[in-house]
Amino acid sequence: MPPLPHALHDWNLTPKEAVARQRELAGHVDVRPPLGPYELVAGCDISYNRRSPILYAAVVVVRVPTLEVVEQSVVSMEVKFPYVPGLLSFREAPPIIAAWERLGCDPDVVMLDGQGIAHPRRFGLACHIGLWLDKPAFGCAKTRLVGEYDEPGLEMADTSPLRIGTEQVGVVLRSSRRAKPIFVSPGHKIDLASSIAVTLATLNGYRHAGPTRLAHIAANVGRTAGESPLHQPPSE
Repeated sequence: MPPLPHALHDWNLTPKEAVARQRELAGHVDVRPPLGPYELVAGCDISYNRRSPILYAAVVVVRVPTLEVVEQSVVSMEVKFPYVPGLLSFREAPPIIAAWERLGCDPDVVMLDGQGIAHPRRFGLACHIGLWLDKPAFGCAKTRLVGEYDEPGLEMADTSPLRIGTEQVGVVLRSSRRAKPIFVSPGHKIDLASSIAVTLATLNGYRHAGPTRLAHIAANVGRTAGESPLHQPPSE
């Protein structure tokens, strides 16, 4: 089993308190270490209906290089924190952590469909999860939150720097020929070069890297099942 997570704070925070917590915790983020040998990559993603407070989180662990699924965990959780851009980890981290706690294996590195230090306060979802789990974690996002970049080349594995001012906070990576690029940034206990390397090692012909793509599918399946009338309590 993976080690128990390190509780960093209470989740019952206002948006103003969450911003202050981000600024405090950002000082503990370390994106200097290169990742050592690894075999198990955990992909994490969330699925939800904007009209519902229930989030469905999936963690899917794959073995590299085959991308064989070793284990998966899907949980649902009601969240009370509002949808605020830049503070999404305060909505999404609790169910992801709950799904992580149900794993029997101990992944070597965590890939999240979200940002690492490519964030206004340098504390995206991957930073939050990395610190909470004390694990190497990085973001592999479908959309840009902050930063400027030049469009990368059209071939798979082409990249261009993602910068905030003069600081490079990630890369924009072409994951499949002519596909829309993805945004890779380190979160904690992993450097940018290693984050790119793990992403490239888990590409399998789709725009999204294998671990987060499988987690996306698993979370959607969980939500579909959870919202099915067969799973709803009878009305009174």
